[in-house]
Amino acid sequence: MNWTEKYRPKHLKEVIGNRAAREKLLKWAEEWRNSTPQKKAVILYGKPGVGKTSAAHALAMDFGWEIVELNASDDRNRDAIRRIALTGAVNETLGTGERYISSREGARRLIILDEADNLYERNGDFGGKTAIIETIKMAKQPIALIANDYYALIKGRGNELMKLCIPIEFKKVETKEIVSLLKKICLMEGLECDGEVVEAIARRCDGDVRSAINDLQSISYQKRITREMLHHLGYRDREEEIFSALRRIMRTREMRVAINEARAIDESPDNLILWIDENVPREYRHPADLKKAYDFLSRADIFLGRIWKRQYYGLWRYAFELMTGGVAVAKRHEYRDFIKYSFPIWLRAMAKSKGYRHMRGAVARKIGKAMHCSSRKAMEFIPFIKKLFSDSNMAPYFAATLDLNKEEIEYMVEDKEKAEEIYRAGEKLKKMRKQTALFSF
Repeated sequence: MNWTEKYRPKHLKEVIGNRAAREKLLKWAEEWRNSTPQKKAVILYGKPGVGKTSAAHALAMDFGWEIVELNASDDRNRDAIRRIALTGAVNETLGTGERYISSREGARRLIILDEADNLYERNGDFGGKTAIIETIKMAKQPIALIANDYYALIKGRGNELMKLCIPIEFKKVETKEIVSLLKKICLMEGLECDGEVVEAIARRCDGDVRSAINDLQSISYQKRITREMLHHLGYRDREEEIFSALRRIMRTREMRVAINEARAIDESPDNLILWIDENVPREYRHPADLKKAYDFLSRADIFLGRIWKRQYYGLWRYAFELMTGGVAVAKRHEYRDFIKYSFPIWLRAMAKSKGYRHMRGAVARKIGKAMHCSSRKAMEFIPFIKKLFSDSNMAPYFAATLDLNKEEIEYMVEDKEKAEEIYRAGEKLKKMRKQTALFSF
């Protein structure tokens, strides 16, 4: 389960940071509880990951309000907003508890329009912002507009929103508050995490709580998290850059534009094809477009295979242009909806397995040293030595002889508590050997 959802705040007081913003939001909700709101809607705005959506959901839970939400995966043009948001904002609602109560008695429905600054006004339908304004004017229920860019929301037809809404800015969350949250998550997940690692994750996320939690989860493939694991996070810094380039590649109809966009991100063709393969079915929803795009990808993959087989990198150009320019011109339909792209599953799996492979390599080197053979040859012995570690009498002997640390022993026995016992017994055996050696004249 995604930890950002697992540890999403259940109450407004649990949302970290932005105390002033939370107090302002709470005051507005209290006005709705007393049926005397000065303004029917709020705009929660700020950088991604600072708690805007979490605060809205937590507020609804605190006040026992229903939630009607339009998020980034929905079609949010004029008709959709009128059909869903306006209906929810105007109609009567009942309480969420055991006893059903009317809105006069305090029952409410919170209408949440997430990423309100990304409205899909296309094909002559420029009424998205107008529909929001109409909804707010007619609303009998509280409305929360959530935006990353406040000025993108209020410009043009959205100018009237300044008069109708209370703007509440959510700022970057302080590093010390993120550190405290990450430590709590480590405790609840049973993780041993170096304090320096937690602080490094908190600093690098630049106030983005969601990013910090995702980073922590991505390196939690072992129960003990060390500084060495931080290098696995390096690729995340480039995700947004790659996502932006992919969007431009798959939305242009010009081959040269797509090729230039891909070159600008400086990603190798064997990695880039994974990004495109993962996300092209999200973008191209017409079967004919998808079929043709995969035809170009399959041809690019053939060239990549020839490159590795022949070690002739002059073919990279052909693979590169097929997977970018070819995919761009494959479509016959125009796609304008906001699509949330995804990190390639294969790359994520490989990143998680790096720690495992690193540990196996470390054990193999120690076995090779003890047996006077290469690490590659020692790899063949690991399954047999693992079986010897199942013997509680033999395990400390092998741990001491091979000079294995706790993490390496845990790799061999796949049991943290058992590894701890073997390690302690092995350390005692080492001391006994040293003492014996001192008196060997």
